Amino acid sequence: MQCEEVKKMVETGLPGAQAEVHSNDDLHFNAIVICEDFVDKTTVKQHQMVYATLGNTIQSNEIHALSLKTYTPQEWETAREK
Repeated sequence: MQCEEVKKMVETGLPGAQAEVHSNDDLHFNAIVICEDFVDKTTVKQHQMVYATLGNTIQSNEIHALSLKTYTPQEWETAREK
């Protein structure tokens, strides 16, 4: 699976989200996802929301591993300032 495919799945599944996805081997991915819908959600819930957008790609091993960082737009602005 290509990074652009993962990005599109996340952004389609979470309208208004912005995703940045990187991989060295198209099996192990690093993603940053910024979404207004993450406001007032725990980190676990935010990650569950992202995983839900990926359907069965993890179970089918199209994505072997996903390192995920999620932010609300405000959290992202604060993180970028640091």
